[in-house]
Amino acid sequence: MPLVCSSRCVGIVRASRSILFVLSARSISPIVSRQHHFASYRQFSTSRASFKSSEIPFKDLSEEQQELLTEERAVDNVDVCIVGGGPSGLATAIRLKQLDKDDELRVVVLEKGPEIGSHILSGAVLEPRALKELFPESEYYDEDGKGIPLPPDMVTMVKEEHMKLLMGNGLTAPLPEPPMMANKGRNYIASLSEVTGWLGEQAEAAGVEVYPNTSVSSLVYDSEGAVKGVATKDVGIGKDGTPNEDDFERGLEFHAKLTVLAEGCRGSLSKQAIKRYSLTEGRSKQTYGIGVKEVWEVKPENFKKGYIAHSMGYPLDKDTYGGGFQYHFGDGLVTVGLVVGLDYKDPWISPYQEFQKMKMHPFYKKVLEGGKCISYGARALNEGGLQAVPKLHFPGGVLVGASAGFMNVPKIKGSHTAIKSGILAAEVMYPEVLKVKSWVDEELSKNEEKVEEEEKDEDDEDEDEMIVLPEWKALDLEAFQSAYEKSWIKEELHVVRNVRPSFHNPLGLWGGMVMSGLVTLITRGYEPFTLGLGKSDPEAVEDASKFKQRDYPKPDGKITFDILTSVSRTGTYHKENERCHLRVPEQDLEKHAELSYPRFKGIEQRFCPAGVYEYVPDPNSKLGVKFQINSQNCIHCKTCDIKVPTEDIDWSVPEGGDGPKYQMT
Repeated sequence: MPLVCSSRCVGIVRASRSILFVLSARSISPIVSRQHHFASYRQFSTSRASFKSSEIPFKDLSEEQQELLTEERAVDNVDVCIVGGGPSGLATAIRLKQLDKDDELRVVVLEKGPEIGSHILSGAVLEPRALKELFPESEYYDEDGKGIPLPPDMVTMVKEEHMKLLMGNGLTAPLPEPPMMANKGRNYIASLSEVTGWLGEQAEAAGVEVYPNTSVSSLVYDSEGAVKGVATKDVGIGKDGTPNEDDFERGLEFHAKLTVLAEGCRGSLSKQAIKRYSLTEGRSKQTYGIGVKEVWEVKPENFKKGYIAHSMGYPLDKDTYGGGFQYHFGDGLVTVGLVVGLDYKDPWISPYQEFQKMKMHPFYKKVLEGGKCISYGARALNEGGLQAVPKLHFPGGVLVGASAGFMNVPKIKGSHTAIKSGILAAEVMYPEVLKVKSWVDEELSKNEEKVEEEEKDEDDEDEDEMIVLPEWKALDLEAFQSAYEKSWIKEELHVVRNVRPSFHNPLGLWGGMVMSGLVTLITRGYEPFTLGLGKSDPEAVEDASKFKQRDYPKPDGKITFDILTSVSRTGTYHKENERCHLRVPEQDLEKHAELSYPRFKGIEQRFCPAGVYEYVPDPNSKLGVKFQINSQNCIHCKTCDIKVPTEDIDWSVPEGGDGPKYQMT
């Protein structure tokens, strides 16, 4: 149905750029400028244990409660609504406003994090190519126009790099470096969360409306089934699923000529769109990795500014894909991390514990010893590459950045392709959105004139006639797909398309290293075949009985840490009485345990890098354990949504501003 409102309402909505935020000041706040200092750590806490569902089904709520939860939402009409304030979403917004020289379009960015950049985590070594396309003129370029368009104190040029094979006896061996991994003298080490905060400032300066603290929970559809916008999450719903009397607020709807999904890897709205519009039909199943990292202040004698190193081998076995890294940047800071492919078979593996083991290898320990860990985080990342990129457009919207999976796995980089995808999307959508806006404005103008004439005839100033906003035909940007097909994003992904799947072979790591070396050093993308990705990550898990239980060492509190200490360094926070955002069917935890535990022996508490999932000993249970979700610990990595073999955990957005508050990640 078309939106109905009074002529006065239309005038207000068209004139005001913030009317609906007055209605929900609690849930939406202005962008906060980036901070250059480290925030104090918040007190770590866990939610109370919950075994069977403590939520009241909607059908059992009172009539008044049901009405509150289903009442019509307030609506704001914008031209382009971008969900996600990461590099791709902000690049889309910035490029749109660069094209919109007459300031005709309302472009809105909705970000669930408490600040722009606070939910961003990456290595990160930045390739400046896309940033230079976004900012062709910058005060930060040198006299020859070279460099990266970011403040100098935010980036460190790579001066030295190495690739190492680590062995369990503490030894290392050099590995040949593929050409696409070359970073020395061309790429920069940075905190992507800090860079994203800076991009948020540039977006606001360009005229983009940027709203952090805003969780978007669902897509909104028009009468033809196309996306016409999004709805923000209701706030003030208690653990039992009932609306709180003191702070319940219905979410808002943003109706847009085009909706851009830029949520990052495994976004909840992207999942909805991909499923509804069959965007992965004919593509390989996506595969993912989990990246676990820390930022350290190290002793001066252990710091080599501009030094980066990547490692393979220890602590991972030959059947588990992944590798480690250390990047030296800023003033005495070192990022150290481990990426583990989530297509592993052994349910006893804990990526978090493997990371702790890796830090004890002399190659890493000698750098960290005597230093101080100041930040921790974890995030899932797309590893499927070219074969798994979905269709990028659907009626009413597009996918950009990691929502589409543009990561270059051998490079271990995705920010440059994410930014480029945002630029391409903006350039394609701008003229199309402008056409729709012009048509809508013309129709509104006609309707307003008609209402004014009728009011004069009736001489009735006490009642407002109702104006029906026209429903436009949803944009379906096939041209965005074509732009991607012709871009350097696809060209780059095509060259390395066989690297990640080459590790699916009987020889595991060793066979993969040989094959990936062949395609990166010899054939360089010209091989006349494309390897498939095989099973999905949850399908890859085998019964725990087939593997030996792993005995991970206890942390020493100096180099290695227990998981609760690490989570305390994320600044994560969720409201105490908030409805659990980690969903299982009917929120029946006992049923989930009965499906999962007998075969996989608690895989959830091992793949989660934040202590969210636990199996608590219980002699009265037929399983001997009960399943518990500590949702307050969640750092929004999405691993549970990806890896759980029963495929029945759905990660949904919590209230706006909840989750980690990353610093320097």
